[in-house]
Amino acid sequence: MKIESSNLETIAVRTSQYPTDGKKEYMLCGRSNVGKSSFINTILGRKNYAHTSAKPGKTQTMNFYLINDEFYLVDVPGYGYADVSKEKQRKFGFMIEEYIKDRKNLQCVFLIVDFRHKPNENDVLMYNFLKYYEIPTVIIANKLDKVKPSVKDKSLKILKETLKLLDTDQVVLFSSVTKKGRDEVYNILSSYQNDGEKE
Repeated sequence: MKIESSNLETIAVRTSQYPTDGKKEYMLCGRSNVGKSSFINTILGRKNYAHTSAKPGKTQTMNFYLINDEFYLVDVPGYGYADVSKEKQRKFGFMIEEYIKDRKNLQCVFLIVDFRHKPNENDVLMYNFLKYYEIPTVIIANKLDKVKPSVKDKSLKILKETLKLLDTDQVVLFSSVTKKGRDEVYNILSSYQNDGEKE
């Protein structure tokens, strides 16, 4: 796959604002400050297109990026944002839950975790939620460049055991610095675009 074009097509806070063109969608989720924006910029091959911030909770809408005029990458608010009010956290949670449960266009979810650390409780809850609704899930083990090669295998084992990954789950070791894992993500997207209709 080659990214020819990308555009932030839709910014939504309710279902009535979602795109209605029927194109396939791929959701990106993870805890705040896990590097979602950097992941998006790396996948799109554009610097600072998705705004990166040192302050967690920056994304507070559902952002639909139209790629190659063929499909959407959907960036959702990060979870675990301590500085965001409880009321907003509930609204974000409901919005994401509703999207995952009801959105027919959703093909799979890229769950982004920080490879340097053991997945936290919120990561486990999100993974279990996706599995409950039988959503195909790809784990993006982000910030690979910050993990010493000598502990990579141990970190991967901890990730798999903590989330209790299924054999069918894919794990992509990813770095926005070295671009490691980008082609693997492209291949996953291509496979869904070609024949990955969700049953």
